Amino acid sequence: MSTTTPAADPATTATAGGTASAPPELRVGVIGLGFAGSTHLDAFQSLDGARVVALAGQEPDRLQELGTSRGVDDLYADWEDLVARDDLDIVSIGVPNALHHPIAMAALESGKHVFCEKPVATTGDLAAEMVAAAVANDRVLEVAYNHRRRADVAYLASYLADDPIGEIYHARASWLRRSGIPGLGSWFTSRRTAGGGPLIDLGSHVLDIALHLMGEPRAVTVSAVAASALGRAGRGGGSKARAASDGTHEFDVEDFASALIRFDTGASLHLEAAWASYSKAHEDIEVELLGSTGGVRLHVDDYATDDTLTLYSDVAGAPTVSHPRVHVPAGHHRSVIDGFLRSIRAGEGAAAPRHVGHYGEYALHRSRIVDACYESAATGHEVELDGAGE
Repeated sequence: MSTTTPAADPATTATAGGTASAPPELRVGVIGLGFAGSTHLDAFQSLDGARVVALAGQEPDRLQELGTSRGVDDLYADWEDLVARDDLDIVSIGVPNALHHPIAMAALESGKHVFCEKPVATTGDLAAEMVAAAVANDRVLEVAYNHRRRADVAYLASYLADDPIGEIYHARASWLRRSGIPGLGSWFTSRRTAGGGPLIDLGSHVLDIALHLMGEPRAVTVSAVAASALGRAGRGGGSKARAASDGTHEFDVEDFASALIRFDTGASLHLEAAWASYSKAHEDIEVELLGSTGGVRLHVDDYATDDTLTLYSDVAGAPTVSHPRVHVPAGHHRSVIDGFLRSIRAGEGAAAPRHVGHYGEYALHRSRIVDACYESAATGHEVELDGAGE
């Protein structure tokens, strides 16, 4: 490992003449070499005021390739060695879900801010431990719910701020695939390493969007069902898929889930997620809000970047439909990481409202809902949550 200097306080400093100078550069260590890790790496490198100085991962060739191509000199096989460095401000986590908790806990307890790929953890209890560690150490814990940073979602959030649809009484949120089980037989399809299937993978994204647009209501009850008919048979993962029953490819998660969630506001949400299903969907993302005086619909067909929004209202007593033109550029991870860096610099952790705090509380609420969905699906009964939160 190369010689390094202690991390500077990220607060803005002042020059002798009293003019504020540029804040010191935040030093970042990225853990993970796959899509998530490399996406985090590129996003941090593209932003002013942050520099990736260390990278960790278990694939030697990929580690060397990313280190060389991205200009990162300090490379580690083991994440523990990276987290042990005392010159890092931030640890970025882009590894299988089961590793989020141990890495984040080690980083937070050593005084580092944490950017974590979603889901925050495989269970709500583990997520709660991470939030508690962030609070105790006054470090920012942010989770990569990057789809809420889409330009069309931002447009809806701004539109809804003026209360054009009245009281929201019901919402629908879904992410459905025709055939798209990721890594059939890999860590994605193992409950031990992933925590679940499409509900925790895809469903958590549209759940996040819906809760964000609904004003962060607290869930009070959940009733859910789940199925895994296709994945267990080795279908739904593409031409290279092999049956899980051959003993070499584990599949003990769902490939479809559906839930009805009730909130403390009296509103409800129908949530659906599928990696594979014999249906028309190929890669459909949808969030729809029904209000007392109007409605809105986000429909993203196969990652579309245009024509994704529909607004429903009445004009002079006649039903009216409009389609705002909002282009969605790429770079959602870059946007959420930019906000993460701003939070660190502003020192907003302790001052932020609880439901949008920078200790990861909002991600914990989503994790509790997902837990309740899995419990309800397993037991066949409705599950109650504490609507007041942790």
